[in-house]
Amino acid sequence: MAPAGAQGGRWFGQAWLLAGFLFLYVPILTLVVFSFNASQMVTLWGGFSLRWYAALANDREIIDGFLMSLKVGLLTASAAVVLGTLAAFAMVRYRRFRGRTVFIAHINAPLVVPEVITGLSLLLFFVACERSIGWPEGRGLLTIFIGHLSICASYAAVVIQSRLLEMDRSLEEAAMDLGCRPWQVFTLVTLPTIAPSLASAWLLTFTISLDDVVTSAFLSGPGSTTLPLVIFSRARLGLNPTVNAVATITVAVVGAAILFGSLWLARRERRRGEEQAAAYREALQPVPAAAASLPA
Repeated sequence: MAPAGAQGGRWFGQAWLLAGFLFLYVPILTLVVFSFNASQMVTLWGGFSLRWYAALANDREIIDGFLMSLKVGLLTASAAVVLGTLAAFAMVRYRRFRGRTVFIAHINAPLVVPEVITGLSLLLFFVACERSIGWPEGRGLLTIFIGHLSICASYAAVVIQSRLLEMDRSLEEAAMDLGCRPWQVFTLVTLPTIAPSLASAWLLTFTISLDDVVTSAFLSGPGSTTLPLVIFSRARLGLNPTVNAVATITVAVVGAAILFGSLWLARRERRRGEEQAAAYREALQPVPAAAASLPA
């Protein structure tokens, strides 16, 4: 029987964990419930209604903001994975080259520099470029994309770097011994090995870009407002349940993606375990006498 002190500590830990989950998820649950509110007041229940979802379908500002955020997020995540992979390979595979310390410092700087500083510096840079060479013409999708990419590429590099550090280099060496060219080694051995980190980096950078407010506020212009900026501007003027409907749809889509992703990973791991078990059983089978008596 466990001592009273240990049992009390266990109960305290469970209660603290429960309190943490409630603190995180009760506000989200409240937001989902009030998205079906018939009242225009976001804190006053007026009965069940789907009017705000119908209003959302005709809200051009939110739809345009969502499409802009989706474009920027997809472009940023894809480009950040490519640049992050190149940076990770440079940091892991090339231990000595001129300027390596400065290169690593520039990769890690966006992780610690406040976004206000990054957004303001990029805004001043783009304004100076526009005055001197005429590019870019105003602020819009391109400037937001460059700003998000300058931040997200660092996160992608850190994620991919951690996987490269754990990778067994003997697999690549064995492939080269068997006659594979460097490009074949990368595509057939290295890339499949680091694929989970590439997917993780893509999802992480897509989320960061989709959720960004500070950098987007500095680099956006007329007609290029992202969804977080639309929600933030409405929050300053007074929210209506349409924002709750947007958040509810987002939670539903993310929850469904997590569920299907978890089921796919579980199925993949189960299939992998079955294949390993089958290979192990095949290896344990006795060698036929005729095959064992053959001369070497």
